[in-house]
Amino acid sequence: MLYYTQIIFIKEGREDQFNLFESHVLPLLRKHNGILLYRVRPAESAIIESSIGHPYELHVVTFPAKTDFEGYCNDDERLQYMHLKEGAIEKVLLIEGKLL
Repeated sequence: MLYYTQIIFIKEGREDQFNLFESHVLPLLRKHNGILLYRVRPAESAIIESSIGHPYELHVVTFPAKTDFEGYCNDDERLQYMHLKEGAIEKVLLIEGKLL
């Protein structure tokens, strides 16, 4: 299993646009054998220290193989909503890992 963590930073005032994107694309995870393990909106008070700022959300998803993740990323239905994400996102840190 592969794990992907996204640390997501949103442009001010674009939260609704980002949430609309998520409402369309998160259900597509299962189509590609993905599982959403965590979707968290950390309170600013929960951040003990940061050199990159306060994220809007943290996501942890898992896929059995990288090809499943790539299939999700390139899914035609997902791609039709990318303009919502691109308009709402300031930056995203994507981390790939394995369970040890």
